[in-house]
Amino acid sequence: MSRRITIDPITRLEGHGKVEILLDEEGNASHAYLQVPELRGFERFCVGRAAEEMPQLTAHVCGVCPAAHHLASVRALDALYGVTPPPAARAIQAVYYDLFLFEDHLLHYWYMGGPDLVVGPGAPAPLRNILGVIARVGESLGRRILAVRKEARDLMAAIAGRTVHPVFALPGGCARPLAPETVDRLREAAPRLVRFALDTLEAFRAAVLENREYAAAVESEIFRVRAHAMGLVDGAGRLAFLGDTLRVIEPDGAELARFAPADWAAHLAERTEPWSYAKFTFLTARGWQGFTEGPESGLYRVGPLARLNVATAMATPLAEAERQRLLDALGWPAHQTLAFHWARLVEALQAAEAVAAAVDDPLLLSRDVRAVPAPLAGPASGVGVVEAPRGTLIHQYAVDGDGILTAVNLIVASQHNAAPVQVSIRKAARGLVRGGRVDDRILNLLEMAFRAYDPCNACASHALPGELPLVVTVRDAAGETVQVLRRRVPEEP
Repeated sequence: MSRRITIDPITRLEGHGKVEILLDEEGNASHAYLQVPELRGFERFCVGRAAEEMPQLTAHVCGVCPAAHHLASVRALDALYGVTPPPAARAIQAVYYDLFLFEDHLLHYWYMGGPDLVVGPGAPAPLRNILGVIARVGESLGRRILAVRKEARDLMAAIAGRTVHPVFALPGGCARPLAPETVDRLREAAPRLVRFALDTLEAFRAAVLENREYAAAVESEIFRVRAHAMGLVDGAGRLAFLGDTLRVIEPDGAELARFAPADWAAHLAERTEPWSYAKFTFLTARGWQGFTEGPESGLYRVGPLARLNVATAMATPLAEAERQRLLDALGWPAHQTLAFHWARLVEALQAAEAVAAAVDDPLLLSRDVRAVPAPLAGPASGVGVVEAPRGTLIHQYAVDGDGILTAVNLIVASQHNAAPVQVSIRKAARGLVRGGRVDDRILNLLEMAFRAYDPCNACASHALPGELPLVVTVRDAAGETVQVLRRRVPEEP
């Protein structure tokens, strides 16, 4: 009997990865882990470039969340140059970002993670995609799925110059004011965005919450991780995708920390493992306890479910009503991993409501959209943080007196979640793989354990400065290990 099950490649996520499941003598899963075998290395090759290039460069880190990197980068430059954008610039950036959150969450639900829920984990693999979804929900709703995302993306392009890799935000604000016709388009589209967000939630309730099999899966122990949670909030404690305070709660809901984004390094630390190019983060208040869950663990989660746990309320009324429905059903804090999908749709509703509330704001038509930064007086540094669809995204830059980058650090959502994902994979494997028996449905359920996080392995694959961690295992024709070559990251002094 084989002692290893490999899922390679894993599917319906950004970037590359594979799952390795190790079996004991009885064929039961004894351990499992997700490997990220690709290296992007943005942090290293950005050093030596002009800092103002970063909003465009880092937008190419990831094909699905360029808007998050663009605005996190600009906020880091605002801090680095010590410039405060005009209120109109903040308003324009917020509308743009809400459109992005809305369409990206719908992308995950309808195209990537949602097919497991809509067509079912046991459906043939060729149907677990948007085509299978349309076949299940009908042509009318299928057309709306495609049309609404296109409308949101077209509006993003009207604001940001292009859809995928935005070019509108600069240190101190925006490159140009909004055209009046763009504001008119926003005003006309906003009610449709809200209606579609509500209809998507209704479709989710019918597909999942009213389905006994799924309801049991959501509540099962194999799809539950009791971890701390972190997210951005505003001054009133409400969920704020572009907020200015990071809040961390313990698994029982007690507040552990509340701090400004610039102080992240006093509360979070990074580490590497030799078998993955993804970095892992942990809470310094708890320390690294390995891939464990519970109140003493240093692991924490970010992203939609974590944000709903951290926030005292959503920022809009319809979304807050849906958040209360989620917490009433699942408890608070909610630790059910598959509930990330539900939380993601609650956030999409808040984003749509925020666009609808903003369209009559006179700031959107203001011409005062940028405060040009003064030249640097010497070396400087800056931190920018936003809530990407997948969770908290931190950009930290340091420059010399000429504005040339001397250090870059990107702490991405899928890096914060990287260690909890390992816990999720291990628990799901141990609960599902018994007696060496696996089939396509079980393998897909294993993927659902990490797909709920909507991971972006491309974003997460960075190495600490210096040597890259690497392990090479040489095996003979019989599969026996002949030699293991290791190169680890040197210990920091």
